[in-house]
Amino acid sequence: MINATDFLIAIDRIPESVYVMHERNEFLLPQHAHQKGQLIYIEGGVAYIHLVEKTLIIPARHYVWIPKGMKHYIEMHKSVVIISIYFYADDDDLHPFFNKGGIYPINALLMQMLSYTTRWEGHIVPGDKAFPFLAGIKNILPDISRKALPIAVPTTENERMQPVIRYINDHLFEPLTLAELCDKTGFSERTLARLFKQTMKISFLQYFKLLRMIKAIEMMLQTDKSMSEIAYTLGYNNLSAFSNIFYQLTKTRPSDFARQLQL
Repeated sequence: MINATDFLIAIDRIPESVYVMHERNEFLLPQHAHQKGQLIYIEGGVAYIHLVEKTLIIPARHYVWIPKGMKHYIEMHKSVVIISIYFYADDDDLHPFFNKGGIYPINALLMQMLSYTTRWEGHIVPGDKAFPFLAGIKNILPDISRKALPIAVPTTENERMQPVIRYINDHLFEPLTLAELCDKTGFSERTLARLFKQTMKISFLQYFKLLRMIKAIEMMLQTDKSMSEIAYTLGYNNLSAFSNIFYQLTKTRPSDFARQLQL
């Protein structure tokens, strides 16, 4: 495991720099925060950004902006390629984008610019030939990052909820109901419904639907299943029902989302 202290010292050692890091292997850095804004680009799989109160899923060909000071850690699979760039933060207050974070589909311009950064590693400081190019990446982000992907799973450290969450994840492909979940975990429906609202800020049904849609995105990326096969695997009786729920949560039809992943 990467030493978090050494990592943070390296990233924040030169506040005015842009720090470039390319990671092509699976790694898991413990929860941390840094004093630079971070752009993470994902290629070839799916990665997860675990925040204090929620987990973000980052599909391939998407990028995420993490504001300075936000606690997080990254989880990914071996097939994932990641480009991570940490930007100076002295001008972050000039645009609200840099302080709110989000996940966005990549466009051709940004993808080409990020691909070009593979020739650099580590600190790039003002005066280096590469610095204006990297600063240009930061400068265009507010203009090209207008439609954030609303895929986030709330998390909780509440001990009473842990067996509930494990049971849901273990039975994601089944037609699970609140009544069945209560029967298996020993809660009354009223108590468990209240716990979901208090600890997760959403209902059981919303949480269950969201987990299924995230699993659908994983299958789009990691399998050759058709959209109908994905729908049936997740327990939906027809493609239309699956498509409607996917659209409710992402504002995009699953077929359109899958095509975007292949662009």
